[in-house]
Amino acid sequence: MPAITQRPNLGDLLKYEAPNLYSRDAGTVAAGRNLLLGTVLGKRTADGKCAALDPSATDGTENAIGVLAADTDATLIDHEDAILIARHAIVARSALVWPDTIAPAEKAAAEAQLAALGILVRDAA
Repeated sequence: MPAITQRPNLGDLLKYEAPNLYSRDAGTVAAGRNLLLGTVLGKRTADGKCAALDPSATDGTENAIGVLAADTDATLIDHEDAILIARHAIVARSALVWPDTIAPAEKAAAEAQLAALGILVRDAA
């Protein structure tokens, strides 16, 4: 019998958030990206659009600004109503989506940037 694999959901990622949607923000994911729930995001300084964190970039996306709260397909056009976990929350380390080539020191730096926003990264079951 084949195994069924369930994709992560918001409950797997978000372990605590403040009441009244205080922890969440809406953002625009730049076109050309199909990002998964839990993707650590950066924001381009030129246009304010979000993209996956890129520690080697120099366009603003090298700084972590939040975590994507839902799968967001912006493959063809900008996705203007993406939901971000932007402040005062706890997220599960195991549910975060990082760039494939991120180094441990870069990941630690990004987690520190999230912590400065009040987004704590914890090992959670």
